[in-house]
Amino acid sequence: MTAFDLSTCARPNILKLVPYRCARDDYKDDGTNILLDANENAFGPSLPSNLSLTSTLPTSTLHRYPDPHQHALKQKFCNLRGGALTPSNLFLGVGSDEAIDALLRAFCIPGKDKILTCPPTYGMYAVSACVNDIDIVKVPLKVTEPGFPVDVDAIERVLSETEGIKLVYLCSPGNPTGSLVDPEAVKRLLAHPTWNGVVVVDEAYVDFAPQGSSLAPWVTEYPNLVVMQTLSKAFGLAGIRLGAAFTSVEIAKLLNSLKAPYSVSSPTSELAMVALTEESGLKVQRQNVEGILRQRDRLVQELPKIEGIGRFLGGFESNFLLCEMLDRSGKPSNVVAEKVYAQLAETRGVVVRFRGKELGCEGCLRITIGTGEENDRLLERLAEVLKQVREE
Repeated sequence: MTAFDLSTCARPNILKLVPYRCARDDYKDDGTNILLDANENAFGPSLPSNLSLTSTLPTSTLHRYPDPHQHALKQKFCNLRGGALTPSNLFLGVGSDEAIDALLRAFCIPGKDKILTCPPTYGMYAVSACVNDIDIVKVPLKVTEPGFPVDVDAIERVLSETEGIKLVYLCSPGNPTGSLVDPEAVKRLLAHPTWNGVVVVDEAYVDFAPQGSSLAPWVTEYPNLVVMQTLSKAFGLAGIRLGAAFTSVEIAKLLNSLKAPYSVSSPTSELAMVALTEESGLKVQRQNVEGILRQRDRLVQELPKIEGIGRFLGGFESNFLLCEMLDRSGKPSNVVAEKVYAQLAETRGVVVRFRGKELGCEGCLRITIGTGEENDRLLERLAEVLKQVREE
């Protein structure tokens, strides 16, 4: 008889952990579904259509570990964002999630320090904080105001009154809100007179926002700013799992010192180099983003014509829309939204994301922008399902 008892052997915070969930935990893709749930780029990867993977990824080098420093790839990111950025301002990791976790491990003492988030927001900030035994202080967005703006006055007050907050995570454009954070709000937090901490701006969707929206060039001026980005969204490369964090040289050194060696694989690096090259991947990326924005504008016009669709909440600076499902009395309804979410996936092969349980998102579905054909089917099938659910 073993003395092993998982309930007392494992860390208490891990036993209590609620893992990150997505719609595909509920609805597995069999290859026939229209996937409008994860904010992927439905137009495909930012790679030339005639790209030969065998020439891009020479197998003769795969027995060697990848370049641990990735200077050439980091320079490509710097060229993309401009300003005075250099490779020494960059941390590269496995998606933005590695940067989220690395920041917590670099700045927060487990069981003592805290982070500040602004719900509704990306769920991995909380998951990673729980894994690292870090408390979360929440200052909600102004959910009753158009665009879900950051409550900068409340954040400043909390930072002044609460000990141990080391990181403030801001999502811009927000997920699930789709709104940019006011740059002036970021400046105010960076200049807080008594708070000794770091502002982290997550720009996963920034390439769907107006040109020049990225705050990445600011990191050469502000020593307490980190700007996270990813190739998963606008570049359509979610499958290679590459994220970047722009920051001061000093913070970049910390993050690069604590990361696992060789975390960015050679295939990932080579594909990213192609995607970030002007005459190849960047040309495709711009074309795909233009197509997504046209389809976004189309859905903004067409979705409200469906009976039972309410307001768009948040903004229009991302590759998704957050919109209300209404009951027969015209009120946003989680009951309606959950039924529509389930029936779309189960009977119509269209997977979106139910967001109604998040603060300020009563009755909301988050719909990723698809291709023209996918959006044709979305509009048709959403109208069918919503009519059926509201008549029940």
